[in-house]
Amino acid sequence: MFLFRRGTGRLTPDQARSRTDDGTAVLLDVRETPEWKAGHAPGAVHLPLTRLLAGAALPPDAQGRPVVAVCRSGHRSQQAAKLLASRGVDAVDVTGGMNAWAKAGLPVVDERGQGGRIA
Repeated sequence: MFLFRRGTGRLTPDQARSRTDDGTAVLLDVRETPEWKAGHAPGAVHLPLTRLLAGAALPPDAQGRPVVAVCRSGHRSQQAAKLLASRGVDAVDVTGGMNAWAKAGLPVVDERGQGGRIA
């Protein structure tokens, strides 16, 4: 049973947090490493879109699970969700990306687990 429409669904930040906090899906941050280090959602796994486009496999924590892709503004994550769907992954993305996530008051941490910022 698929929880999302493959590669075509978009979730609000609150919906994404709900589906990832309860273990239904994994949050996959597709921003580049400096962006990730500056600030990301707690519990997210990281795989830059550039590596995904080059054929990289999903991180072990995301394999075999529904994926909610997120980037800074929603463009790269939408591209990632479509690519993952073409590979058979149950994937959607977060509308507005991490900018919308932070604006919704959801937590953001840096590479040390401290208060992060969206870069």
